[in-house]
Amino acid sequence: MTAAVATARVVRQAIACGARDHFELWTVKSWVFGWLVRVFSQVTFFALIGRMLESPAQTEFLLIGNAVVVAGSSAVFAINNTTAERAYGTLTLLVASPSPPAVVFTSRGLYVAADGVLTALLALAVVGPLFDLSYPFPRALLVIPLTALIGLAAYAFSTFLAGLILRKREANGLVVNATIVSLMALCGVNVPIQFFPAPLEWLAHCLPVTHGLIAIRATLAGGDAAAILGNAGLELAVGAAWLTIALTTFGRFIGHGRRDGSLDFAS
Repeated sequence: MTAAVATARVVRQAIACGARDHFELWTVKSWVFGWLVRVFSQVTFFALIGRMLESPAQTEFLLIGNAVVVAGSSAVFAINNTTAERAYGTLTLLVASPSPPAVVFTSRGLYVAADGVLTALLALAVVGPLFDLSYPFPRALLVIPLTALIGLAAYAFSTFLAGLILRKREANGLVVNATIVSLMALCGVNVPIQFFPAPLEWLAHCLPVTHGLIAIRATLAGGDAAAILGNAGLELAVGAAWLTIALTTFGRFIGHGRRDGSLDFAS
């Protein structure tokens, strides 16, 4: 068996394992009436702010931003995967296996990104028409791959963060919540990034969601195709950069944990 075939087999099994985890956590009923209703309520809340301001443009801006960011913020929950493995006592077994830990963890948590992308698209499809948001066909179909791109870029970012806090399980909740709030605050979800001071605007360009969201707004507004493709390319570049950093550093974080014995049940 070649290395490529072996890696593909690990990826396939890790994805399947992650999917089983997801369906153990959620039933169709709990996902729809628990998670999905919560997200719809959140998107509706922000859209109502625009309605209270009597601004259709602001309503559309807030609705699109808060629906799409769900794809990114949900992917951040992948940070929980490594700390969960540590809490269950299975992290050391995965680290001891011959497969690269980064490949296993990156593949296993993909279900989180898929869930976020699906939820974001459903939020746009269900809540959008309630506030007279139009979807010009067929260009609106571009929103699907663009939302998937945002989810994957955010997932790559969260995989890096997961490795960063691998030995500090007590910081998990703080990092997850701070990252989600940062994405919502800095990535043009509720406020255009041009309103930020230059350092924060520069930071926003380095984060996932920002460029993908700009591309989705332009798509639904009938914007220039070149600008849409350009921002999609930038979102892809940001995601690829974070994925490269995650794959490069994850093994080093694991190595530090091996040396100091911190990869155990406790923090």
